[in-house]
Amino acid sequence: MAELPFVDTHFHLHDMKHRQLRYGWLEPDAVHGFLADTDPLKSQHYLVKDYIAEIRFSNVPKAVHVQAAVNTPDPVVETAWLQAFADQTGYPHGIIAECHLARPDAASVLDQHLKYPNVRGIRNFGDGHYLVDAAWRRGFAELGSRNLVSCIDTRVELADDILDLARAFPDTQICIDHCAIPMDRDQASFRRWRGAMDVMAKSSNVTMKISGLGMGDPQWTVETIRPYVLGSIEAFGADRVVFGTNWPVDRMFSSYPDVINAYAEIISGFPKIEQAAMFSGNAERLFRI
Repeated sequence: MAELPFVDTHFHLHDMKHRQLRYGWLEPDAVHGFLADTDPLKSQHYLVKDYIAEIRFSNVPKAVHVQAAVNTPDPVVETAWLQAFADQTGYPHGIIAECHLARPDAASVLDQHLKYPNVRGIRNFGDGHYLVDAAWRRGFAELGSRNLVSCIDTRVELADDILDLARAFPDTQICIDHCAIPMDRDQASFRRWRGAMDVMAKSSNVTMKISGLGMGDPQWTVETIRPYVLGSIEAFGADRVVFGTNWPVDRMFSSYPDVINAYAEIISGFPKIEQAAMFSGNAERLFRI
């Protein structure tokens, strides 16, 4: 068990038998956008009881669920489903819901999500340079007044777009998922990634989520992920990083305790107060849990 309490800021649940929820990325014939083989994830369900069973020896008092249902006509259905688990078990403590921000009904959908008390933010996938699209930004503008965090899956190529977005909406908190998903792990790619971290870190309302590192490094070790963990902290500082596991996706690459213990080992040289902030305090503040 990790000595420090760990707030997991990124995990997913799914139920392929749910009559209203759809998980396009987990359909039998689905091909993931960048993962070569996701068949180990394509079980009938991964419910909150399954997650709790995996975390129970890992000192995880709180966790944040990030939307997993894709192609669901009404994304609020997933939020209602998750809130029911939270009411029963306490998990998830925070819900990052889906809202298609470029659609005219974005504000209405956000208000429907906010009927559920554990909603803390929104994630919305997009193609190309959607972060600077005028229609998408009109929806994004609705987040700040509702105190909703924007969790964004992005790549290093869009670092300038992230910075522009953050500066245009300084009152909206942005959390970048999975260290901006560094899939290529050669030295040239690392240098580009590290430069992108510095760009995104220029705006104080951007936080980096250290998670999902196994996706680009299936045989990862503490030493192979160390540069990405420390590089994120160097760019953003100990007060603007949070940690997550990307469970159960990253279960394809290790066990749950392996991930947390690796994080703990990598940050062990930091002062205890900073370790505690990175492992729990920052997440509790950002997601208000």
